[in-house]
Amino acid sequence: MGLILASTSVYRRQLLERLCLPFDVVAPKGEESVLPGEPPYAMVQRLAEEKARSVTLDYPDAVVIGSDQVAVIDGEVLGKPGSFVNAAKQLRLVSGREVAFLNGLCLLSPQPPVRQIAVVEFRVVFRTLTDARIHRYLELEQPFDCAGAFKSETLGIVLVERMEGEDPTALMGLPLIALTGMLERIGISAV
Repeated sequence: MGLILASTSVYRRQLLERLCLPFDVVAPKGEESVLPGEPPYAMVQRLAEEKARSVTLDYPDAVVIGSDQVAVIDGEVLGKPGSFVNAAKQLRLVSGREVAFLNGLCLLSPQPPVRQIAVVEFRVVFRTLTDARIHRYLELEQPFDCAGAFKSETLGIVLVERMEGEDPTALMGLPLIALTGMLERIGISAV
């Protein structure tokens, strides 16, 4: 029985590598969609599980990890901006404000059959950002594939006034503290 990360995210792969456990990466099937009226907390939980379940169809004997992340401000979900223009809009919106980054995590294990699921929240208070600072950051960092157009692990840290949360890796896309606990409950330990 192997360990599989159901993700195409290079950031999640790099985070999981920190645990020094052998694993494979498999792209999950399906679309990341928001259901009408679905709260962000429920959405990331559902999407993390859908990603994991889509991979278990082809790898039924594997332990599969699914994860999903969104940034939320005033109940509005900020996903991956995909472009410079959208990223600039997102950063203008979060300027001087607090944003909740929600990370859904799901671990599915066949033996024993176990489903573990969690949502880990991490809060970021952004500095007041000028258009010049936003444009310079976007030109240098190009965080168009990151929720809220923000990468804390690199240059994005200069945009921050303060951070609050129990697991900084949740902010980067894969909450390793919660994941380590889930893995240990099924007998997989990194050390």
